Amino acid sequence: MTTELLRVENLRVEFATRRGRAQVLNGVNFDMRAGQTLCVVGESGCGKSMTALALLRLVPSPPGRISDGQVRFQGEDLLKVSEARMREVRGNRISMIFQEPMTSLNPVLPVGEQIGETLRLHAGLNAAQARERAVEMLKQVGIPAPERRVDEYPHQLSGGMRQRVMIAMALACRPDILIADEPTTALDVTVQAQIFDLLRELQRDKGTAILLITHDMGAVAEMADRVIVMYAGRVVEQGTTEQVLATPAHPYTRGLIECLPELGASLHESGERQPLPEIAGMVPSLWELGQGCAFRERCPQAIARCAAEQPPLIDLPSQGEAHRAACWLHELERK
Repeated sequence: MTTELLRVENLRVEFATRRGRAQVLNGVNFDMRAGQTLCVVGESGCGKSMTALALLRLVPSPPGRISDGQVRFQGEDLLKVSEARMREVRGNRISMIFQEPMTSLNPVLPVGEQIGETLRLHAGLNAAQARERAVEMLKQVGIPAPERRVDEYPHQLSGGMRQRVMIAMALACRPDILIADEPTTALDVTVQAQIFDLLRELQRDKGTAILLITHDMGAVAEMADRVIVMYAGRVVEQGTTEQVLATPAHPYTRGLIECLPELGASLHESGERQPLPEIAGMVPSLWELGQGCAFRERCPQAIARCAAEQPPLIDLPSQGEAHRAACWLHELERK
């Protein structure tokens, strides 16, 4: 059994707006273990990135606030510790690769100084030692000529190299958990494959747990040990990668998988191109979720109970251990 590093229980985040309070995260639960990759998947706006920000207590306040829950990192509730303690954890024990490196990196500082800042703060290295370690990290993440690149500015690097710099910065202090928020967005497929190979290699070498946030089911299939699927601020399904991809138990998860294009599958026998399947409707407004299942208006299998009650995550023992889905259809199957 691998060691449990992180346990998130009933995490709730709300934002105060002119229309009232919007519940952005509504009772999120999951755990992470050493050396494993947990993928969080879902459409834009489902709460994936907000979950990551909440774990590090980076929710912008105001207007946002963490209204309830626990984030236990090696037994310590990070929602109750001081800000000084959180600064010790961020970038040191738990690091994050942000979605867009060009806006996350400081444009007026060489990349070596930005990596070195983390090392000086958390590892107590002097300027010369931090520079030497920064060169070593750039080399480790596969950047050519690291002795020269260490003095270059973000705008002098390609998109793939900037993303590698972000990875080097995140891994500089050998964190226990790496949060990667869509680390291959806007990168071509070749660079995406290189980034994923790099993350797997670093995980094997250091035993780091990875929380990978993505909307790409292909990335899930390639990287994940376990998967949680989010919709409208809630976890609607969780399980191993094989369980979720091979036997999806929630209608939303099935819809995501069915929307994946397959080579040649969009061509009819006549040679005419066929449209890809899609999930009908739109993601509901956070102010219009009501009491029932948030997916009910888009679900082809919705029943009357879906509009009246929010389904809890229901264990699916027939699908294997630890596979759960928030759908009333599984409650009916039990009866």
